[in-house]
Amino acid sequence: MQEEGEGDGRVSGWGWWPSWRPTSPSILKHTETKILDRVQNDLWARFVSLPTQDRIWTLTITHKSLREAPKPTSRTPLVMVHGFGGGVGLWIRNLDPLCRSRPVFVFDLLGFGRSSRPRFPLDPVQAEQRSVVSIEHWRQALGLENMILLGHSLGGYLATSYAIQYPERVRHLILVDPWGFSHMPAEGISKLGCPRWVEGLIAVASFFNPLAVIRGAGPWGPKLISRVRPDFKKNFEELFDDDTIMEYIYHCNAQTPSGEVAFRAISNSLLWAKRPMLDRVHLLPPDLPVTLVYGGQSWMDSKTGEKVAHLRPNSYTRTVVVEGAPHHLYADKSEAFNAVVQSICDAVD
Repeated sequence: MQEEGEGDGRVSGWGWWPSWRPTSPSILKHTETKILDRVQNDLWARFVSLPTQDRIWTLTITHKSLREAPKPTSRTPLVMVHGFGGGVGLWIRNLDPLCRSRPVFVFDLLGFGRSSRPRFPLDPVQAEQRSVVSIEHWRQALGLENMILLGHSLGGYLATSYAIQYPERVRHLILVDPWGFSHMPAEGISKLGCPRWVEGLIAVASFFNPLAVIRGAGPWGPKLISRVRPDFKKNFEELFDDDTIMEYIYHCNAQTPSGEVAFRAISNSLLWAKRPMLDRVHLLPPDLPVTLVYGGQSWMDSKTGEKVAHLRPNSYTRTVVVEGAPHHLYADKSEAFNAVVQSICDAVD
């Protein structure tokens, strides 16, 4: 792995760091390196500097077969945007398969992973805009003319907002189990049919930064992650027989809060957006193809795809459901996910 730009990203205005919390940017870097060592193709990892002086941690994966190619045909790059609490390492089951025909770019969203963690505005419009503009500054810094833009969950919400504002840069928009599209029902959380204790937990959590409990757990934080999300370890057990993935998720989310502050600003009870994307998808240009990919067993409602199509009557809008897949289908059903994405990319060029 070729890595440039030593350092762990800029932290803006945060100085207090509880010594009892077993994490640090350097530990996150070390854990991520263990994951990325599994990449079989050419990997370039570096920080991309933005005009704001923030830095975005970025990976470019190019298939090794292109090393000897005299002048390979330039194909539209695939850019993938992770969801809330994620990072570049969680794409490990997708990077090699999807770089066979084109370069793949993945990055840690501003405020997440190894990217800078600035103070975000608490206004929902401004918080969303700060994230979207950072993606555009990132694109400009890399010199990407256009891209196939894929976003998962929160990443799908931000990718849609980006495509509305910079449509000329997106060849195809792929939304994977996107968060923040539907309106919050009048019944609120009770509409979900969860046990009352779960409803109460969500209601209380909405008053705090979503990941505060992980940091508050101190040295018990890593075990808490393992107990709450054992599915993640199972999804990656073919690659890692230890707790590497769980440690990575912990260290991504036990850092100084930044991106989660923005998420809390734009969210309503954490599960819905204050500015639902269904109110804005009609602003996508009619000639921009959109594919929504849902997990058949996800808590996200795939019928949202039909609503998006209805709001774009004269446009290409397709919904694909990966049967048996939960919300994190890119990891749980990676082969099916990769096949769907590869098919879309091949249709672009």
